[in-house]
Amino acid sequence: MSAATNQPLKEATMTVSDLPWPLLQTVAALADAPLAQIAERLRNATLPYLGSSALVIFTEDCTGRPQKKAGEEEIISRVSIAELDALRAALSDETPWFGEAELAGRPRPVLALKHASSHALLVLTDPHLADTGNNVGLDLVTYLWRIAARRIQEKVADAPPSYLLESRAASAERVRVTAELTDLHSTTLETLLAALRSSSLDNAAARSTVTDLTAKALVGLRTLSDRTTDLVEEPVATAFERLREDLRPLTRFSGLEVEFIEPPLNGRALPGEVAHAARAVVRGLVLAMMEQPDVSRVRTQWDCDGENLLINVRDDGRGVLAADAPSIARIDRRVQALTGHLRIDVMPGWGADIFVSLPLNPPARPAGDVAGWDLAARELEVLQHLAAGHRNRTIASTLGISENTVKFHVRNLFRKLDVGSRTEAIALAHSHGLR
Repeated sequence: MSAATNQPLKEATMTVSDLPWPLLQTVAALADAPLAQIAERLRNATLPYLGSSALVIFTEDCTGRPQKKAGEEEIISRVSIAELDALRAALSDETPWFGEAELAGRPRPVLALKHASSHALLVLTDPHLADTGNNVGLDLVTYLWRIAARRIQEKVADAPPSYLLESRAASAERVRVTAELTDLHSTTLETLLAALRSSSLDNAAARSTVTDLTAKALVGLRTLSDRTTDLVEEPVATAFERLREDLRPLTRFSGLEVEFIEPPLNGRALPGEVAHAARAVVRGLVLAMMEQPDVSRVRTQWDCDGENLLINVRDDGRGVLAADAPSIARIDRRVQALTGHLRIDVMPGWGADIFVSLPLNPPARPAGDVAGWDLAARELEVLQHLAAGHRNRTIASTLGISENTVKFHVRNLFRKLDVGSRTEAIALAHSHGLR
């Protein structure tokens, strides 16, 4: 026997105090973060390893709030979807990318990371690695970003009814504001083009240059409008294919056969909240059906009548699924949040047949209960005008007050509603049925 084997073995020991508690606590806080706080918590988690002036997340999983931001106000208040979309398109894989990119209106040094499965984008402006050595800081940032991106996916997939309501209101408001800005600037630019093309202007070179620039600006505006629509809508065929991918592990590992009856390819595009809710509803129903004995086959079908997404899920079990089961009740609450309907037919010996209808258009709702906001009568009037899309000048003229007074009331509204922008105030008002 060699001398080495005669040496006494040293027992490896580790105490609780040896554990990297700051990092573990950071991971725990990030994993538990609500969607509204995930950018702030991720930035706090990354700062010890990689400094930055601002952190921006761009994810299409959150149709109502595709941007999540923390850091310097000058950057987070001005960064645009178009800038983030262009940066993400330039990235080929998950490899961290350092470089200069147009962000918040000017070129800035950035670190950009793309998440593989969700294609979510993380951007850190003015990045500088802490003195951790051997790229440990960058590796930790990448690890924390993967946790955050995956957490966003999970949060949206299992979104509660309140999130669906708020997200739908925010999506509708963003589309409205973008369409309004597009129409406003398009009219201005088209008028400018007409003037520059006039024969009364003799500086051909100037007309040619400005005409080209204006034409490009028009194309950019129209592209921005189309891109905004793309963010809040999902083709029904694409949404159904994502459902198929979500359920693929069940067909692979559980032995359950899932039959997919695809919707018409030319069906109306689904609002993002409806697409997310529809996939979650089907996943929940399939899992509930699997809990029954002797279920070997489930069929799911989507259709669209132009006004509603129609979902049908049926199993081949004994027909013992309880309509009042907690799992069915949770699914029904999600359906009701989008003013949809769920009907379950249980046929003893033949299985369960469940029908769900989800409206594609937000409902026209009467003025909701806003008593909890403790608004003065004038503040409520101003909020109603904001919810209608009116500008300060129009509100002042209609109410017979000055624009400064309107601004005063708007500031009070922001404080009482705990929001930071007109868009957030409008979305919150809409989600409470205020028109």
